[in-house]
Amino acid sequence: MSQTPTEKKLSELYELIDGMQIAMLTTRRPDGMLVTRPMATQKQESDADLWFVTNIETHKIEELQANPQVSVAYYDGKTSEWVSVSGRATVTQDRARIHELYAPDWKAWFEDEGGAKDGGPDDPRLALILVEAQTAHYMKAKHSRPVTLFEIAKGILTGTQPDIGREERLDRAELR
Repeated sequence: MSQTPTEKKLSELYELIDGMQIAMLTTRRPDGMLVTRPMATQKQESDADLWFVTNIETHKIEELQANPQVSVAYYDGKTSEWVSVSGRATVTQDRARIHELYAPDWKAWFEDEGGAKDGGPDDPRLALILVEAQTAHYMKAKHSRPVTLFEIAKGILTGTQPDIGREERLDRAELR
């Protein structure tokens, strides 16, 4: 059991997610197969909930309607730090929330089809996915990149597991 205070774990979790903008969102298709795709985190709430933008016309909407349980993973190849969040996803087209989170770079992902389908905040294709975090698991690096690489090399040579970081878990109660 971790001796790390919940406040510190939450702070580290937020810091890691903020530093790793691209997430891998895993959903389950209606036939049971898993699908993982990259998603840009639009906002991370204070209770570890995550917001993503999507096109309402994609298969992930059907997948989330059939099974809202998702996994969101982040990885930083430079530090070997990672985050895994399990939660429940909901889809909304709340225009006020879309306007609040809207960023001009969204237009890159929503082709201008003319009329209201212009990639702007009132584009009817825009939807938000809210992932309400139920559990989180992460690894915080203990060392700088050179020391981490040394630890990995040492592990390869000695056959021992490298000591590169500290793993922490947050349960539903800690996330709320």
